[in-house]
Amino acid sequence: MNSKAEKAVINGLLWLSLLTAMVIASDPDLLQDFCVADVSKGAVKVNGFVCKDPKKVKPSDFLFKGLRKPGLTNNTFSGKVTSGNVQSFPGLNTLGISMNRVDLAPGGINPPHTHPRATEIVYLMKGTILAAFIGTDNVFYSQKMKKGDVFVIPRGLVHFQQNIGSSNAVAITAFNSQLPGAQVLPLTLFGSSPAIPEEVLAKAFQISKKEVKEISSKFTPS
Repeated sequence: MNSKAEKAVINGLLWLSLLTAMVIASDPDLLQDFCVADVSKGAVKVNGFVCKDPKKVKPSDFLFKGLRKPGLTNNTFSGKVTSGNVQSFPGLNTLGISMNRVDLAPGGINPPHTHPRATEIVYLMKGTILAAFIGTDNVFYSQKMKKGDVFVIPRGLVHFQQNIGSSNAVAITAFNSQLPGAQVLPLTLFGSSPAIPEEVLAKAFQISKKEVKEISSKFTPS
């Protein structure tokens, strides 16, 4: 085999190895029955949470009561998201799932946001809402949902829910991540710390710096 042919074979094997590594890259399978998260202060985190000592695990670690009560909706968005992720429900650690409750007063919204680490599925328990997401091609997909309906939102895409009925709405949202993360766009852009430079926001939204200050004043943490 000549040198050119050898180089071609070597390059081919290198590319094959790279592609194979990309295909199999994912969370590893569990090596134990469970790994209840140790969320105590000072606990080490390495892309997740370390396991609590199995001898200290209790049945209650696998029960979460946080979604029982309606969330308060007397706020700016007239809505409340109650999170059931690994931080509030340690038994989810390493299992790749989590669940939220969304309460919306009439006209209330779960404002435009993204989940960088998860696909979301919305199950409407009560009321009537508009569920929507925007693709990376800026196509807007929206659907009116009634009690019992289910809507799916692809991972990482901007989306929202709005109560378009005359009574309170309640939805359960589930994720294929124990900690899906959330970037609420108004808070991310106008309430970050340190703040995004005013000239950047003014240029991006084609508004004045005065308008940026006015908007930011509504979202800047006190």
